[in-house]
Amino acid sequence: MRTFSFCFGQLRQWLKNCIALGLLLCLVLGYSLPAQAASSANPQLERQVLQIIRQHPEVILESLQAYQQQQQQQLQQTRQAFLQDLKTEPLKVIGESPTTGSPNAKTVLVEFSDFQCPYCAEAHKTLKDLISKHHDDIKLVYKNFPLTSIHSEALPAAKAAWAAFQQGKFWEYHDALFSQQQKLSEALYIDIAKKLNLDLQKFERDRRLADTAIQKDIALAEKLRLSGTPFFIINSENFSGAVQISDIEKIFSDNSK
Repeated sequence: MRTFSFCFGQLRQWLKNCIALGLLLCLVLGYSLPAQAASSANPQLERQVLQIIRQHPEVILESLQAYQQQQQQQLQQTRQAFLQDLKTEPLKVIGESPTTGSPNAKTVLVEFSDFQCPYCAEAHKTLKDLISKHHDDIKLVYKNFPLTSIHSEALPAAKAAWAAFQQGKFWEYHDALFSQQQKLSEALYIDIAKKLNLDLQKFERDRRLADTAIQKDIALAEKLRLSGTPFFIINSENFSGAVQISDIEKIFSDNSK
């Protein structure tokens, strides 16, 4: 028969590696397992686990800390892989996303944005000045990250902008959405399309087809675990990584030295 100390040592390692973290939390919180699983569980083992947890609650904290560290390491690896692709295979990162600026620029700025986000609207003003000033030195890539839980018009606006993109008018449509952010609505989307002389039948068809491209952007944002919008990632001669909009000008200044 295994000794108590040996069982505890095994459990501590087990928890640290998070192999059964979900089961452990269920036990601690008092939830019951599904009937089929419960019938096959070892009652004696369950009692031993609960007894060990009661006597050594620090095991739970150690397990959670180990899990958090593991998640952080995985996130760092994911972001590093993204930055490496941005350096060596920028076209892979850009995909079919809208771009502006110089096609051959060494500096690539990827923006994750939400058309209903007020901070994105403020950043848009800064970006327009930046692109105008450094047009030959930067390529701006737009990625959709509509925060649908708090912005009900973010996704419809993104679909409308994507539909405009299919007719070569993304940036004009993009600018119009941000300049009239307080009016986001179906009426506005149609009005902008008319003012840009878009083919309205095609515009309507493309809006219905926009989900795939937008969801691809959202999946990338979630994979990188972005905390909100706007979010900028830049690759230049002197800097590569996440950056604040207020720091981008300094990066260009450093590149020119």
